[in-house]
Amino acid sequence: MGIRALAGAALIAALGVHAQADPLRIATYSPDLSRDGPGLLLRDLGRRDAQVAAVTRVIAETRPDILLLTDFDWDFDGEALDAFAALLAQAGLDYPHRFAARPNSGMATGLDLNADGRLGTADDAQGFGAFTGQGGMAILSRHPIGPVTDYTEFLWRDLPGNLMPPLPEAVAAIRRLSSTAHWDAVITVADRPLHLLAMSATPPVFDGPEDLNGRRNHDELAFWLHHLPEAPFVLAGNLNLDPEDSEGRPQALARLMAQVADPLPRSPGGAAAKGGVNDGHKGDPGLDSGDWPNDQPPGNLRVDYVLPSRGLKLLGAGVVWPAEGPLAQAALTASAHRLVWVDLDWPPGP
Repeated sequence: MGIRALAGAALIAALGVHAQADPLRIATYSPDLSRDGPGLLLRDLGRRDAQVAAVTRVIAETRPDILLLTDFDWDFDGEALDAFAALLAQAGLDYPHRFAARPNSGMATGLDLNADGRLGTADDAQGFGAFTGQGGMAILSRHPIGPVTDYTEFLWRDLPGNLMPPLPEAVAAIRRLSSTAHWDAVITVADRPLHLLAMSATPPVFDGPEDLNGRRNHDELAFWLHHLPEAPFVLAGNLNLDPEDSEGRPQALARLMAQVADPLPRSPGGAAAKGGVNDGHKGDPGLDSGDWPNDQPPGNLRVDYVLPSRGLKLLGAGVVWPAEGPLAQAALTASAHRLVWVDLDWPPGP
């Protein structure tokens, strides 16, 4: 019996709700399927690559109905996404509906955004990236996707109350808010629309005293405070911010969390992680989804989220991070991030 059947049965029993034959599982995963040059991900997907195999196993064990991938290279013809979907199909997962669009990561601006006197570096793209599409996003779904509202072109300075630091006018005039993308994808399940609010934020580090990345991370999260739909939604992605232990600015995340239901997904592997930086953390380690070296900051953090709107009935949630066994090794090989999933009772009641 796979992780879905075991976890679903146990959590449904624990929560005291009636068993559902087919709860809706929504997941986000940052599987490190980004490479150092265009076409290299497609190459690795087509050969015996241990990391790709590990990613496939983690997803196959979890069997999400809707899956948001972050840190997945985008290409113009969608060949890498098609190839990855084919690998998942071989593992028994069929995702006939897929969406990806050009991200801001790696999108050349022609300007020296970081003022280092050089043009065309990864720091000069709209979002950090050495080539167009590096570290993009993708949605795979068992259910129809569309329409999709793509906010990726939204300018940072147009966000109300933005924290953008002073920038040269030529830079401010073209600087987009999204380091990767912001999507509102309507997914129709059982004839009812569900909005998947998808994003992948910049880490709030790797900058200078101006705190450009910290400010941008805050505002990427704050964006949704102005764009939450009236209909049922799930906000998902790599927010790159821990509410307790990150170096970033937690205010926007706190305001977002007040607008949603936090399912508090846990894992035994995260809870068991001890030593080094982790021992000084304030947050619950069982909620962590990022596994980084313990001998230096940041240590393990909660950075990946699946957050349903209030009123949706939760049947369970978890982080795929076993404390031991073959799946634990697969998760470790696949990525520093762990897959996070939430089960919903869908469709919602009237």
